[in-house]
Amino acid sequence: MEQALVNAPPEHSDTSFFGHPRGLATLFFTEMWERYSYYGTRALLILYMTAGLQTGGMNFSVMKSGAIYGFYTAMVYLLSLPGGWVADRIIGQQRAVLFGGILIAAGNLCLASPSLAAFYSGLALLIFGTGLLKPNVSTIVGQLYGPNDKRRDAGFSIFYMGINLGAFSPLIVGWVGEKVNWRLGFATSAIGMLIGVVQYLITSKYLGEAGRHPTRSASPEKDRSQKRNAGFLAGAGVLAFVVLAALNSRGTIHITAVSVSNALGWVLLAIAIAVFAWMILTKGWSTTERKRAAAILVLFIASCVFWGAYEQAGSSLNLFAERNTNRHVLGYQFPASWFQWIQPLFVLMLAPLFAWLWVRLGKREPSSPAKFSVGLLFVGLSFLVLVPPAAHTGVSPNWLNFAYFLSVVGEMCLSPVGLSAMTKLAPARAAGFVMGVWFLSLSIGNWLAGRAGSLFESMPLPKLFGISGVVPVLAAVVLALLIKPTKRLMSGVS
Repeated sequence: MEQALVNAPPEHSDTSFFGHPRGLATLFFTEMWERYSYYGTRALLILYMTAGLQTGGMNFSVMKSGAIYGFYTAMVYLLSLPGGWVADRIIGQQRAVLFGGILIAAGNLCLASPSLAAFYSGLALLIFGTGLLKPNVSTIVGQLYGPNDKRRDAGFSIFYMGINLGAFSPLIVGWVGEKVNWRLGFATSAIGMLIGVVQYLITSKYLGEAGRHPTRSASPEKDRSQKRNAGFLAGAGVLAFVVLAALNSRGTIHITAVSVSNALGWVLLAIAIAVFAWMILTKGWSTTERKRAAAILVLFIASCVFWGAYEQAGSSLNLFAERNTNRHVLGYQFPASWFQWIQPLFVLMLAPLFAWLWVRLGKREPSSPAKFSVGLLFVGLSFLVLVPPAAHTGVSPNWLNFAYFLSVVGEMCLSPVGLSAMTKLAPARAAGFVMGVWFLSLSIGNWLAGRAGSLFESMPLPKLFGISGVVPVLAAVVLALLIKPTKRLMSGVS
């Protein structure tokens, strides 16, 4: 029997955390502090890069800053794929979460350094750390519940509240970064992650066996071979990076942020095609698993489109807040990054309502594909309402506030539902990997959001926001037509 099934807890055996397993509290606060770090850094990043040298910024162009932003946020989620695999096969999810938290704290400390090399090194550490922590903390949440435990979706909604409670960090990190010192703001993000690591070490005993051990195959030699191959690939990747950096520094080759970002886009597309071709077409999976992989593909594409719009909160909408929005209240100009906590505020208001709603609807609860379609519709509307004010400056902040409200309604229908769907659709022997596939969709979405931010100055804003709104609405219509066939592919998973 697979390790994940052996460790599955009895149904409703632990109700000590608001009717849910006590381990959910450990993961709730770990993810809260990781998101505190991530969203605090994200709120500052593009503003810091485009700020002038006289204010302590990096004086990068908007095009370059958008490319770096998109590359960073895309890679954060892309490395969830190998991060999930490493946890599944080598170190287990619990250790992956711990190591990831340590790397994230170190990365933010590097961003606090004035050195350009430290800046890029910090982004690299953040990428690797989040790739380890992000998919695996969600996987452990799923393993806290038995296969037929009806509390699962509600548990993920509670967990999602922790994510968004941590996302209030721009109130602190953004103020410190914009009003005091940019680099001190990044140091504030590092402190939050360190608190999360300490909390995790103290309370991880409540996780029990969930995610403690990697999944073992029937062949010990195969396990050893996989570890050797993983080490070889990691070493080859580091070596290739060092060689390219050396050649670029000597002028032998010319690598720009935009060219790297463009290359990443093709890499993401190739990875997505390869992953789903492997999951759907190869014989290593059962017929049911291949059908469910096809269902995952439908949700995956919808997720890419959704996050391509939603994650512009940190790129184009962040610049819109800084340059086009009136931020004066009683004579005080509040930081542009403060708009980054509006979405988390709406999530905290709406998450309990949606968690109650799904349970209250019972058998009438919409299927996952139907919820995804509604999510796409609302995120599209969130951009369409911004088209009228996009051509002006000094606009009311209520335009952004209303847009963020609509996007969060969409998020409630898609994001926690997507996390839950992946844990239910994933084969037990590849739970971490499939969660990594989910985060691959976020990687592509974040890359798209970064590229949209790059166009902030070169494309008329009404056109940019109009495209960002129309595409999700069209995707919502297409997905609505695919609800029934997708439900059949899910083979009994709602």
